[in-house]
Amino acid sequence: MQYNLITVLGPTASGKTKLSANIASRLGTGVISADSRQVYRGMDIGTGKDFADYIVGGKLVPYYLIDICSAGEKYNLFEFQKDFFMIFNELIAKGELPVLCGGSGLYIEAVLKAYRILSVPLNEILRNELSFKSGEELISILSSLQKLHNTTDTNTRKRLIRAIEIAKYQEGHVLKNNVLPEIKSLIIGVAFERSEQKERITMRLKERLENGLIEEVKSLLEKGIASEDLIYYGLEYKYITQYLTGQYTFDEMFNHLNIAIHQFSKRQMTWFRKMEREGFPINWIEGTMPLEQKIKSVFDLLN
Repeated sequence: MQYNLITVLGPTASGKTKLSANIASRLGTGVISADSRQVYRGMDIGTGKDFADYIVGGKLVPYYLIDICSAGEKYNLFEFQKDFFMIFNELIAKGELPVLCGGSGLYIEAVLKAYRILSVPLNEILRNELSFKSGEELISILSSLQKLHNTTDTNTRKRLIRAIEIAKYQEGHVLKNNVLPEIKSLIIGVAFERSEQKERITMRLKERLENGLIEEVKSLLEKGIASEDLIYYGLEYKYITQYLTGQYTFDEMFNHLNIAIHQFSKRQMTWFRKMEREGFPINWIEGTMPLEQKIKSVFDLLN
C-alpha cells in the first residue's frame, strides 16, 4: 500500500474524532490521539474526549494515548513521539493501517517529520535561580537563547522556566540519531467555513458548561491539583480555574474563554497552512459534508 498511516487533522470542534473512528472501524484498526491534553485522566469534558464517537456499529474502536497519565503531570513532545512510534510499530506489525487524529500541530509534525527530540531532565539549580526573576526578565533570557515563534512558552512562569531549561540543555547536548520508521501518511483535513466554525465553537462551549465542565475543574482542584498546574493546561482549565478562584465572574469567564478558543482555532489553521507550505499535502474535506460522504472521500483517496 502507498501509505502506512492516515492522519486526520483539523481545528477544534471540526468533528475529526468521529471521522477518524469510522475510518478505523472500516479498516479494522485503532485511532492514535495527537492531542496534548487528552493524555490526562480526569480531564475529559474540557479536552473533548468524545468517547461516544469511538462506538461505531455498537463496537468500541480501539484508541490510544488517551488517559495515560494523571492530571497535574507534565506530558511532553518527547514522550508523545516515543509513545506514538511504539504503538505505530505494534499496529503495523499486526498488518493494520493506523489512524492518527488530532489538532495539536506540533505533535502531528513530530510524527510526520520524525523530529529528533531531546529528553530534557529537570535542573533544580537553574530553576531556583530563575525563581527570583520577573516575568519580563524570564522572557528576555529565553529570547537570548532562542527565537520566540509563538507565545505558548510565555503564558506562565512555569512554561517560561521550562523553556529556558530546555534551551540551556540543548546548548551542551547533541541529539542522538535515533532511527525512526519512515512515515508515508495520507493527510485528511476537516474544516468549516470560518463563521460556521466560530458558531460551532461557541455552541460546544455552552454545551460543555451545561454538562459538567465547571464541576470537572472543581473536582480536580478538590483532589489537590494546584490551581497553577490547571492554569498551565490553558483554555477551559485556565479560565474556569480563575472563575472558581474568584478572579472572574461567570460572564467574564465565558467571554474570555470563548474568545481564547476562537483564537486557538485560528492558530491551529495557521499551523496547518504552514504545513502545506512546507510540502505536506492536506486533502481538505468540508465539515458540513455528511459523514458517509466524508468516509467515501477518504477511501477514494486511499485507493
